[in-house]
Amino acid sequence: MTLLTSQQLQAATGCTPERATRWLPHIERACQLYGITSPKRLAAFLAQIGHESGRLRYVREIWGPTRAQAGYEGRADLGNRLPGDGKRFAGRGLIQITGRFNYRAVRAGLKLVRKDVPDFEHSPELLEQPEWAALSAAWYWYSRSLSALADAGDFERITRKINGGLNGQAERVALYGAAMEALA
Repeated sequence: MTLLTSQQLQAATGCTPERATRWLPHIERACQLYGITSPKRLAAFLAQIGHESGRLRYVREIWGPTRAQAGYEGRADLGNRLPGDGKRFAGRGLIQITGRFNYRAVRAGLKLVRKDVPDFEHSPELLEQPEWAALSAAWYWYSRSLSALADAGDFERITRKINGGLNGQAERVALYGAAMEALA
């Protein structure tokens, strides 16, 4: 079953035609696997990953380090216990999975639906590969029950659960509107 076209993905995420072609099979597979299949769910998911990845451009957090990024170091809630863990487990994937605990959790979560999941804690850069970047984003979405919020039209709460706040909300909302129009 085809969920979306390259043109719809381009409109929904604001990406280039080349990026839409590259990402389409991975995003479509991940969405099918995690039930992100209705227009409302797809629109919300695509808008969020469009923003989080800089319009499907980045699968690794741009490192400064900024003050917030420097704060990843030694954060117990992220499982960053060893020196260098802050940078080693910086945001990766289309939703920017962050922290040693989350790298471990995404592997455990993906193992429920696939047997061949690599050890992201040992090889964090694997979350930058299109297949795993898309699957990790869909798993994150599923693990936080974001489809229910998309069904209810609660886009602001989706942003808060992904971002912890409303950073970039204007762009997210604009992408959501474009996605809803493209998927109508």
